[in-house]
This record gives sequence, structure tokens and C-alpha cells, in this order.
Amino acid sequence: SEDDGVGVFGRHVARAGVICSHQPQVAQQTHVASATLGPVNAAMSLKLGGTKAGGSKYFSTTKRGEIHELKQELHQIDATRKKEAVKKVIAAMTVGKDVSTLFPDVVSCMQTSNIELKKLVYLYVINYAKAQPEVAILAVNTFVKDASDPNPLIRALAVRTMGCIRLDEITEYLLERLRAACRDSDPYVRKTAGICIAKVYEINPELVEDQGFIDVLSRDLLGDGNPVVVANAVAALTEIQETSGRTLLDLDDDRSGGVREKLFAALLESTEWGQVFILDALAKLDPRDEKDACDAIERIKPRLTHANPAVVLASIKVVLKLMDRVRNKEQLRAFCKKLNPPLITLLSCEKEIQYVALRNILLIVQKWPAILAADVKMFFCKYSDPIYVKMQKVDIMVHLASERNVDQVLKELKDYAMEVDVDFVRKAIRAIGRCAIKLERAAETCIEKLSELLENCQRHVIQTAVVVIKDIFRKYPTKFETVLRQVCEHIDELDEPEAKASMIWILGEYAERISNVEELLDSYLDGFHDEEQSVQLALLSATVKLFLKNPECQDMVARVLKQATEETTDPDIRDRGYIYWRMLSTNPELTKQVVLSDKPQIKDDGRPFDRTVLDKLLEDISLMSSVYHQLPSQFVTRMTQPARDDSDDEDAREKARAIKEELDRGTPDRERAGSRRPRDD
Repeated sequence: SEDDGVGVFGRHVARAGVICSHQPQVAQQTHVASATLGPVNAAMSLKLGGTKAGGSKYFSTTKRGEIHELKQELHQIDATRKKEAVKKVIAAMTVGKDVSTLFPDVVSCMQTSNIELKKLVYLYVINYAKAQPEVAILAVNTFVKDASDPNPLIRALAVRTMGCIRLDEITEYLLERLRAACRDSDPYVRKTAGICIAKVYEINPELVEDQGFIDVLSRDLLGDGNPVVVANAVAALTEIQETSGRTLLDLDDDRSGGVREKLFAALLESTEWGQVFILDALAKLDPRDEKDACDAIERIKPRLTHANPAVVLASIKVVLKLMDRVRNKEQLRAFCKKLNPPLITLLSCEKEIQYVALRNILLIVQKWPAILAADVKMFFCKYSDPIYVKMQKVDIMVHLASERNVDQVLKELKDYAMEVDVDFVRKAIRAIGRCAIKLERAAETCIEKLSELLENCQRHVIQTAVVVIKDIFRKYPTKFETVLRQVCEHIDELDEPEAKASMIWILGEYAERISNVEELLDSYLDGFHDEEQSVQLALLSATVKLFLKNPECQDMVARVLKQATEETTDPDIRDRGYIYWRMLSTNPELTKQVVLSDKPQIKDDGRPFDRTVLDKLLEDISLMSSVYHQLPSQFVTRMTQPARDDSDDEDAREKARAIKEELDRGTPDRERAGSRRPRDD
């Protein structure tokens, strides 16, 4: 594996933008999965050769006595047959079989110069170290020996494996080897050591700080001449910084000795994954003034044309953050123009990447609509778009709708309302209503489109249109009353609670303008107790409004109040019924002033976040929080290791003492593996 760090960081705040079709990123995604599901499941296709290389044959056997046969094969002299046996063991482990009894036999295969076989054995050890950490100590001498191997791949593999085994005893043996790896002549070993420090910090933070590894990261590895080492050092420091809550990656040049310049220099030569880590760190940059912010943006701009969507989104995040410090309007317009092409280009990627990009764009246009204001057509839905992409595009179209392009947007939404997907049709009709609420000049055109949709024979279209028209009436109470008659003609076709409640609200609000309003309301009263709560509340309010406007309907209001107070079991309906009853019996004129008062106008709900939350979400562009549209604190749970208490577990204490004595004796791996078998418990 080229990447050591995704396992550490993937389970904390997973990156949304790493989904891409580029081959280097496929391995990255595999290790994000391995952080949660275990390294074996994620790595099997790579370690066993994949289906094209015949890797599936290792999963096909279920014969009895298999463990005994594997034990014999693991002691074969021939290296090829031994490697095949280890592959079978790992395949069995992957499908859930318990092969822990083979631990000494597998460990005995570690003494080999075959790198592939050594990787397979280490993979086995890492997996069983999670469930049975004490047995992994049996191989500690081999780890220490391999950490000094002439081959840098083996040195890095040994350090990485010891860092993945979450056991204090292993950590004690790891420290000196880890310190040597940080000074290793090979950059591959050094970059592995950087990530390993972050892993060890999760196990024992105090030990890492006491041994000075934080200084090694921030002083030595962060200033390394190899950009890959710098990127991994940034990743490790970022992880430790989030865990400890302390600022370890200071980008102020006056205090940090030019860390920012080192990151900018490494950014030019790093791998895609390394660029993402560095850009995430630069997103925390606090420029000294406007000129400093503009200079930083100019150095980031080349990354906007990168082929990897993760790099593009991370670059956009940094530029948007720095734009907050720019006050020159001409400069801001220039930066907005620079951000337009990369965002549009993301829409030509795979559908999954499009969805991630659209969710991020939806946040961006709420604060910076000028970036995409002239390209609303780019968000028109295509026939081949999946439904989850279409839904996001409709939301963005509403955000970008203005008096200049609203006619095009409404025409497009009207076409969407004739589609076959019910959810998409409802979304399009509600978007028409949002345009009417957002742009007063477009309200009349929106009403015309909705009137045409009311003639549609599809029931879900009619019901959604009624709900939207009710919202438009709330925004413009004295306009568009000509559509009332057309709406009332479809009252018999409404069977959804929201549509019924909207229709009843319209009847009560415009009772004086609808000639047969008593008849229409009475049609609902017979089944009052069969309706949903929202419909019952709407009926109660509408009937009281009708009585206040036409006192001749006293019998109807008395009937509704009786049903709402004496015959219902719903406390909300009963409370509202008593309030209306007491108000009407005490002072009808004052009741009229309260119930028939002007309602506050509704606003478009297209901006669900306040400015503070929106700014925080924009800081997390390309992360999962920008896709969920939730702050990380709402869905990220940091795993903590519970303190182990062996005071009540005599067996655990006995096992710990035995392991300690065995390690102190320093017996060779083969002898220890043969003399001590892992216990079944």
C-alpha cells in the first residue's frame, strides 16, 4: 500500500471528495474502508491477487479438517507452497472462520526474505491483535529485527505493523525503532514513521509527548526535503491536534519558522493525497492582511485545475476561506470567476462525484451566489441523471434563480413536473413555489404554471400544487384570488393530510370569496375523527374563521367545537378547541381581531443555516459534514479506549505476568511460537 494514513483519519472525519476514478485513489478508498471494517477485508483483493489472478479460489473450500491441513502446509520448506497456505489462512479469516489456533504456525513464517509472504503474515497478526492483543507480543522480536532490515520496505512494514497493534507492551518496544525510522535515510520509512506517531498517540498520548515525538513531527519531518514525508507529517499533526485540542500546526511564519512556506513548497510536488492533507492544513491559515490573503490565493489557484476532484474541492475550500479577508470588489469578482470553471468541471465527473460536488455547491451558492449566477443552465437536469443528482440540481437552480433567468428556470421546472418519478415531480412543483416566494416579479408566472399543473390528471401533481399555492397565498394574501375557483374544483381529489390541511386553510382564509364554502367545509366534518391531527387542527381554525366572517354558521362551529373538546382524545386539538370556545363566549369582537389578524409573510426556506453554521460548513468543504449538511459534532463520535481494570480478573493478571516474563527472557520467535499456544478464551 502506498498510503499509511487513511486508516487513522478515515474513521474520524471521512473525506467526501476522495471518491474519484483515478487509480491512485482506489487504494486510498480501500484503506478508508479498512479503518472501520478491518484491514483484511479491505486488502484481500490486493493481497490475494484479486479475481483476475484467481484469488477467488482461496474462498471456495469448506472441507472438514482444513485447519490441520493448513498447519502442515505452513511448515512446508517450499516458499511458494508456504505462501499459498498463508493466503488460505487469511481467506478463511476474512470469511469469519476462527484460525487463531494457527497463530504460532503463521508467526513461524515471518522469518523469510519474501516480502509478499511477510506482508501476508503481518496482515494476519494485525487482525488477531485486535481480538487477542496478548498473542501478538509473541512476534515482537521479529518486528524489532525487521525494523533494522536493509530493505526499506521491510523496515517501514515492521514499524507500521507495530503501530497498528494497540498494545502498551508492543509500544514500549516500538519507541526506539520509531525514533530511528524518523531519521531513516529512505523517505518511505520516514513518511511511514510520521503516520505511526499518530497511531501511537491514540494508544498512549502521554508517552508520545514525553518521548518528544511531537517535536520530531513538527521540527524534523515537517521540514523534510521530501514532499510525501511533509504531507504525512501534516496529516499526523492534524490528527493529534484534533485529539488533544491543542494547536500544533502553527502557520504563522513569525512563530513557526516558515512552516507555511514549507507547505506551499511541498504542495507543488506532493502526491494527490498529500496535496489534500496540505490544503486542509492551509485552510486554517490566518492571513495577516488583505495582500497576504491575495498572495496565498494566487499560490493555491493552480490546484484548481487538478484532475483529482478531492484536490479541486480542497483548493476551493482554501480560496473561499481566504476570500473572507478580501475587501476589494474587483479582486473578489476576479476570484469568483476563477472558481467558476473548476466547479462546473466537477459536473462532468461520475454521478457519485457529481452528488458530492452538488452538495458542496449548494453550500457555496448560499454565501457566494455570484460564482455561478451566470451558469444556471449547467444545472438543468439531464435525462440520464440519477434521482439523487436531479434533486440537488433543482435546489441549486432555485438558489441561482434571479429576475434575469427566472423564466428559463420556471420553464425547466414545469417540464420536470411532468416526469414520471413522483418524488422528483413534487420537488419540481415545490421549487416553482419557492421561486414565487423568492421573486415577487415571478410570482404571477409561477401561478400560471401551477394553474396549468392543476389541469393535470395526476393526483400527486394536483395535491402538491395545492400545497404550494397555499404558501403563495401566505406570501401574497391579496393577489391571485382568481385561482381560488380552480383550486376548489379539485377538492375531491385530495387525500393526503398536507394537501387537505392546505385546502382547508384556503377555505377558511378566503371564506368570504368562496360561495359554497360551508358546503365544502361540511364535507370534511363528517369524518372529523378519522382525519390526521394536522387536518383536524386546520378544520377547527377554518370553521372558527368562517363563523367570525359569517355568524350564520353558528351550528357548524358549535358542532366542530364539541367534536374538538368532548369527543377527541388528542390534547393539542382539545386545548385549541377550549381556547376558541372561551374566546368566542367571552368577547367575539376581540376574537375576530386575534384570529383574523394579518399573518406574518413567509420567506423562502432555501437558506436553512444561519451565517455562523454556514461558515463552519464551508470550512469543511470536501468532508462528510459538507455532504450531510451537518456540523461534525452532530455525527462524529471519537472512539475512546476504556481503561482496563484487571483487579477483578485474576486470569488476566496471570496472562500479563507470563507475557512480561517471556519478553524479559528474550527467547527467539520460533521457540516462543512453539512453546506457547494462544488460549481459546
